[in-house]
Parts: sequence; structure tokens; C-alpha cells
Amino acid sequence: MMYLRSLPSTLSAVLLAAVLMVSAFGQAAQAQQNPFAGGWTLQPEMSALNFQSVKKQTVVESSSFATLEGTIAADGATEVRVLLDSVDTKVDLRNVRMRFLFFETFKFPSATITTQIDAAVLNDLATVRRKTVPVTYTMDLHGVSKTFDANVAVTLLSQDLVSVASTTPVSISVDDFNLTEGLEKLQDAASVTIVPSATVSFDFVFARNSTTAAVAPVVTQKPESVALEVEGDFDREACKGRFEILSRTGNIYFPSGSARHDAKSEPLLNSLAGIIARCPNMVIEVGGHTDSVGSDATNQRLSERRAASVKQYLASRDLDPNVLVSKGYGESSPIATNDTAKGRWANRRIEFKVLSN
Repeated sequence: MMYLRSLPSTLSAVLLAAVLMVSAFGQAAQAQQNPFAGGWTLQPEMSALNFQSVKKQTVVESSSFATLEGTIAADGATEVRVLLDSVDTKVDLRNVRMRFLFFETFKFPSATITTQIDAAVLNDLATVRRKTVPVTYTMDLHGVSKTFDANVAVTLLSQDLVSVASTTPVSISVDDFNLTEGLEKLQDAASVTIVPSATVSFDFVFARNSTTAAVAPVVTQKPESVALEVEGDFDREACKGRFEILSRTGNIYFPSGSARHDAKSEPLLNSLAGIIARCPNMVIEVGGHTDSVGSDATNQRLSERRAASVKQYLASRDLDPNVLVSKGYGESSPIATNDTAKGRWANRRIEFKVLSN
């Protein structure tokens, strides 16, 4: 340092620049050896995950997810988390149907995509800027884990931004992820036929963590905070639509002959309580229904007790008990045949509706 200070200022500047260039070259060479050095973080505002479904045989609908989280670790381990409550079909009640009937987000709030990217394959990305590489990835959705192969395009957008995108749409079957029953509920609720598969496309943009382009470390968001809904209270029509949809879930369970709901019913009931809290000045009926097995009198009493049990649980979730009433309908209002096990299962249900405001 003393020697540098004794040199003319111009020569000092030249030497300092040379030192910085050598340092930068060394860092670039190191980065080339490991393109993931330091890790990368998904930029949700620049990324997209879309899916296309077909109804009525020819009508194609495009939807997306608004909330994504993800990282690429220094060793190339990549993970993207999709918060399913953020599904965006551009229609409010269609979003609600997708959340509660199809994805069942109260039980399965997120989907996760994981893969291992080989750093050696991308060592020349700084030179070629864009490469198509094969990947084997695993998708965890609706409690099922499946592995698939696909080609992805990796594009170096800048020194600090990289895009990982599908080269062709990826076909996903509802059968692969135990979503067939959810699809049936969706079809019944919307009164349409839907092709039992969808095509998915994505473009994930990641920022290098060692630069100002990167965001803070991923903070997991609560699914209920990402749903695309109006803030504050719902109006009457929004409440009616939601209760009609929640009545179709079939996710309130009772042991045979019992009025005590099973603990696995509570994720849905907790979501329901949150909706009721946003429907002020409305009286909500909890209606119990049974199949035709047993006497009329027995089924009437059972339906009343089950409805009262659900009402009691909802009131325990900090709701005003005066906004809830329970009523048993016994076997008087079937929605399916009682001649099959599937039909009887559909008839054993709890329904919700707005009585007044």
C-alpha cells in the first residue's frame, strides 16, 4: 500500500484496475465452474405457472397460480412450491370450486416440484446464453408423488437472472394424483363435462442470491392469505355461492350411526368458519341429511344430532352462535339414488345455506 501511494496517481489507478480485473476474472471462472454458486431465488413477479383445461369437449380455459416460491441451491437442487389457494381462473366462484372441490386445499395446501440440475451441463451457459436440457423431476400434489421426464429451456437473461421454462406443454392426468373424485365434484357443481387431464406450462425466473437482484430468503406464506378474493366481508351472493360449494365437498365425516364428527373433518370446518366470519348479518343454516338405511325416525334424529354437532364446533371457532342454526332433514332430501353405495354416501351430508341477512 505504501508503494502504491508513492506511484503517480494514473499508474496507481491502472494497477488497481488490473487487480480488480484479475479478481473479477477469477470470480467469473469460479462461477463458470459452478453456475449455482451462492444459490438462486425464484422471482414470483417475473415467473408464471399456467394450466389449460378443456370443458364441453372444445372449450379451452387457461388458468394460473398467483403465488410461487422456490430456490436453486448451490448443488443444483431445485424446488418450486405452488400455493394452490392462489389458483386464478379469473372468476371468483370458479376459483372457490377449484380450491375446495378439486384441489381440496384445506387438506393439501401446496404442490411441490423438485429436481436436480446438473451444473456441468450448464458450465457454458454464460457463452451460449440458452440451452435445452433434459430433467427428471418429481411432483408432489394432492398427497401423491410422481416422477416425470421433460426438456426445459434454461436461458441466461442477464448475469444475475436465469429463466427455466418448459419447451412444450406437460400433460398431467387427474388419475395420476387421485383427483378423479374432485373432478367429478367440479363437473357436478358447474354442470359441465371436463376432460380428465390438463396441460401445464411454466417459466420460472431465478435471481442469483449474491446480487441485489435477489429477493430475501423464501418465507413460507400461509395458503389462506394468498387466495384471490376481495378483502373484508363478502356480499350475500358471494356467501351463498361459497356455502353451496362447501356443501358439495363431502369432507365432513361421521362414524356409522354417530353424531361426533371425525377429526379429519376439521380442516374444512376451520375454513368454513373463516368464511362465515366474513358474512356478517347473515344467519347460516347447518343442515343434516342421511341416506335411507334405517327407519325414518332414526334417520331424522341422527341428522339433527349431526347438524347440531357441526354447529357446536363452528361456534367454538370464535363465531357468534346466534348466526348459526341447525336443522335435521333425515332422509327426506336425497341428491342421489339410495340404491348404490356411492349414492348413499352422497346423501349422507351436511349442507350450508344463507337464511337471512
